Amino acid sequence: MSRKILVTSALPYANGAIHLGHLVEYIQTDIWVRYQKMAGNECWYVCADDTHGTPIMLRAEKEGITPEQLIARVHGEHSRDFAGFHVDFDNYYSTHSDETRACADDIYRKLRAAGLIETRHIEQYYDPLKQLFLPDRFIKGECPKCGAKDQYGDNCESCGAAYAPTDLKDPYSAISGAKPELRTSEHYFFKLSDPRCESFLRQYTSRDNGVLQNEAANKMQEWLGAPGENKLTDWDISRDAPYFGFEIPDAPGKYYYVWLDAPIGYMGSFRNLCARNGLDFDEYFKPDSSTELYHFIGKDILYFHALFWPAELQHAGYRTPTKIFAHGFLTVDGAKMSKSRGTFITAQSYLDTGLNPEWLRYYYAAKLSASMEDIDLNLEDFSARVNADLIGKYVNIASRAAGFVARRFSGQLAAASSDLPAIRSIQDAAGRIGELYEAREFARAMREIMLLADAANQYVDHVKPWELAKQEGQDGALHTACSNALNLFRLLSVLLKPVLPKLVADVEHFLNIAPLTWADTASLLATGHRISPYEHLMTRVDPKLIANLIAANTESLAPTPAPTTPPPDESQPSAVNAHAANAHAANTTPTGTPLCDIDDFMKVDLRVVRIAHAEHVAGAEKLVRLTLELGNDETRQVFAGIKSAYDPALLIGRLTVMVANLAPRKMKFGLSEGMVLAASDGEGKTPGIFLLTPDSGAQPGMRVK
Repeated sequence: MSRKILVTSALPYANGAIHLGHLVEYIQTDIWVRYQKMAGNECWYVCADDTHGTPIMLRAEKEGITPEQLIARVHGEHSRDFAGFHVDFDNYYSTHSDETRACADDIYRKLRAAGLIETRHIEQYYDPLKQLFLPDRFIKGECPKCGAKDQYGDNCESCGAAYAPTDLKDPYSAISGAKPELRTSEHYFFKLSDPRCESFLRQYTSRDNGVLQNEAANKMQEWLGAPGENKLTDWDISRDAPYFGFEIPDAPGKYYYVWLDAPIGYMGSFRNLCARNGLDFDEYFKPDSSTELYHFIGKDILYFHALFWPAELQHAGYRTPTKIFAHGFLTVDGAKMSKSRGTFITAQSYLDTGLNPEWLRYYYAAKLSASMEDIDLNLEDFSARVNADLIGKYVNIASRAAGFVARRFSGQLAAASSDLPAIRSIQDAAGRIGELYEAREFARAMREIMLLADAANQYVDHVKPWELAKQEGQDGALHTACSNALNLFRLLSVLLKPVLPKLVADVEHFLNIAPLTWADTASLLATGHRISPYEHLMTRVDPKLIANLIAANTESLAPTPAPTTPPPDESQPSAVNAHAANAHAANTTPTGTPLCDIDDFMKVDLRVVRIAHAEHVAGAEKLVRLTLELGNDETRQVFAGIKSAYDPALLIGRLTVMVANLAPRKMKFGLSEGMVLAASDGEGKTPGIFLLTPDSGAQPGMRVK
């Protein structure tokens, strides 16, 4: 029976360009939706620009335009970027819409009627220079929980803690830099701490309920507190004028906080789609709905989507999400995206450089799993994998067979060998690969598909159509071999279509067939089927394009300092100074540390390990206890000073690197049998602690050398 599914991605904020980090989520969601549609399900994918709040107001003011003009322009830019990467929304809308306002007012009034809205006079930070109350995200300071500096006023990006802006240490205005003043204002609160909300959320976010990934469910229980302990706090849902957004009913000068109406924007976008397509909005959002609702989000906004949002929906009389899928972040070449390194890459610059968007779609798919782990875009690996898999394995099959069919057999196919092992293998694997798409285990799906492509190429290598074409009386064998190859290519195209929609559309044109569905894995092309002339389907990644991409995104972040003393007269070098400089350079690295030789380095046994378990250490301010798997059933216990930077629950399953031959150290908490490697900012303070992670394919026990 066909399922009815509504899918959303997080709403991009209408205050900046789409970059490759954003695209991890939208490509992941688009692949999942395309699979659902190919499988015959009624699946709708909606999204919208998140358009309200102080940043929009301030940017529009700076540009000398209205907020409405700004969000209209950015909507066009975002739509262009998503279309460029074949992200196919059924509706891409805006939260600044009549539909979203109506849904927000409806939810607010129902929560108020349920006794879950109350007003309080609070002290709030006020910028005396800009003369406005500061939203949480425009107050920065030191996290009250972990001490990380330059954190926003609502939650810490380092440790994930949520708090009130007034809890920040050494706060300052992110707008003007001024020290903010505390002033009294009346605010509206959603009573998230109400026992009704707590009871519902404990059940809804539990691991047993299955709405969240296990690591996300663990985080929710941490935020909720132990049974009998309610750590939830009420949520401030109002902001004072001046503010760009929707005014709260019966509250002049008070506006909905942007995070209240942002998720409601999913409903607004879908209501707009329903009006255009004749769909029944209530069928998808009534409490007893048999439809399915899925949210794809980044792990940094779990707090809002897994606590506030379902609590609002539940107590306003709407259905709650079937599942909430959180994903990790993107690093580029193992580090955060950087403008100075040319790796803070916008979607438009990627396309303008001439890089094929489906190269990135495939590379992300080959990295993505159902976990919340970060993924890395290694630009060298990107080129190698695309060239090897898409060109060398997949497209290669068609290019090796199509010419013979066109030249020797007028473009008509012979009967395919339905009992051919390579064909049977693909047909047998289709159901399993479909399950991997459903489970968002895209990397596993890509590995299976490429193994099937290997088998298809082995068949072509075995029958050698290029040799059959030279032999007298082998036309029948040549015709069968090439027809089998093209049927194998068609079956692989079905499996890859969710990831490569444009390429497979070109394949459908070449093979002269209707748009492929998942059910087409069960059939083969008929005898006498005529294909179109073959045209080259995809080129290899040119290293020059990668270099151009980096150059296009490089930005010098610091001006060259002016010399404080006159430059030396180069015609009169100082022999003493030159000798000293050469001696220093010969014995130190550019960072000033002494050089070591290869024998010194080889004394350090660096091993890839998997974190099997991680937990806080009672009584230790900085330590996390790690159980590390080295392979061959060997484990080590290591105490690492990374508590301020990492949630232990999110470390489990992650690969890292350890010093395996470090002498064990007896600590009061137990024996530490090694050391994990991390980079830091020099002071060891968050957010400057970064665990090393090996590239995909590394296995526990491998030596780093």
